[in-house]
Amino acid sequence: MKLNPFNTRIGLALGGGAAKGVAHIGVLKAFEEEQIPIHCISGTSAGALIASYHAFGRPAESILSICSTLNLSKIINFTFERGGLFNTKTIREMIHRDLGDVRIEDADIPLAICATDIETGEQLIFKSGNLADAVCASMAVPGLFVPVEVDGRILVDGGLVENVPISPLAKMGAGITVAIDLSHVSRYPKPKDTFDVISNAINIGIDFNTRKQLKKADIAVLLDLSRYSLTDNSDCVDELYMEGYQPMKKKIRQVFWYKRMHAVISVSKAAGALLPFKVPEIIKDRKRSN
Repeated sequence: MKLNPFNTRIGLALGGGAAKGVAHIGVLKAFEEEQIPIHCISGTSAGALIASYHAFGRPAESILSICSTLNLSKIINFTFERGGLFNTKTIREMIHRDLGDVRIEDADIPLAICATDIETGEQLIFKSGNLADAVCASMAVPGLFVPVEVDGRILVDGGLVENVPISPLAKMGAGITVAIDLSHVSRYPKPKDTFDVISNAINIGIDFNTRKQLKKADIAVLLDLSRYSLTDNSDCVDELYMEGYQPMKKKIRQVFWYKRMHAVISVSKAAGALLPFKVPEIIKDRKRSN
């Protein structure tokens, strides 16, 4: 276990969720209002797009104005290529228009974008390389978008392996990890056809894996956005924005507490892993109360 009790650098992981990704912008706004710097950021799928804009210096209000009308009908381009119904050309053009043909390592804030190798099942974490290539790969939902080839590897949506990409943050220097899950539902939509059955089955598998991975985050913001659409929320952008903003504002107190108590928490975690006795109950009680 790597122990650095004085590291209070914050790492933020933004999960996938298609058009529900607008909620991530509300999360960023909450950090901005409290003037809490995000030292590194990671993203999967829609989270990769929002994370990229933030990492390259765009404030939350600016990101909202860009992404508020983002929906499936505006980003799809029918294609005759193998592997999907649509390509990611519009996403690539949007990134080039707003951020330029830039490289990930040139971001103002260290950035990681997660995708999945559809041949090996391996997670690829991009911390360098062409930004548009990585984001398009991370957003390429299998069966819907044509996979993106990067350096000879065929890549699709990173959510298949880690929908809320917490794992890259520690290696990026984060001492405190905050994870935003847009898919924390207790019940899935009643299926009306075969497509719905397949969609629910895929989401159940991804969400089961995500809930285990979220245990590694110091602070998890769990959002049930089941009443919102995966394809188009252009008629309820403000509501969706607040779905991220309000829960994150409530968690800000916990972020401050983690920063103040990080040394104690780190030592207690190390002791719990290395020694046979349990973490003192007073620490557990304090964490629960926050």
